[in-house]
Amino acid sequence: MSDETSAPEQTPPGDDFLSRILDQLLDLVQTARDWVRQEAEAVVKEKIVPPIQKLGITLASASAAAALLVIGLIFIAVAAIVFLSQLLGVPLAFLLIGLVFVIGAAIFTAVKVKAMQR
Repeated sequence: MSDETSAPEQTPPGDDFLSRILDQLLDLVQTARDWVRQEAEAVVKEKIVPPIQKLGITLASASAAAALLVIGLIFIAVAAIVFLSQLLGVPLAFLLIGLVFVIGAAIFTAVKVKAMQR
């Protein structure tokens, strides 16, 4: 039986110092990462979210207004057809109302194409 006891291995003092420096650097990088994340979150909440919410509300209102406009135009067209069919006959009434809508669509398209070309 030998009495061999192994002495604990001692690390050179430079390795302990280097590991402490690396730990401190890692803590510093993590702190910087957390700070950047918090700042980015604040910027998104202040600068990006409110305009997108306002845009969503505007688009919802515009689509509701467009739906009401379409329903109103349908009622006007039906009333015009009923009125004109008594005066001119049903085929000519449909022809006139369709012609009005086609001309309106052509004017709207021409205005939009001009606006897009600018």
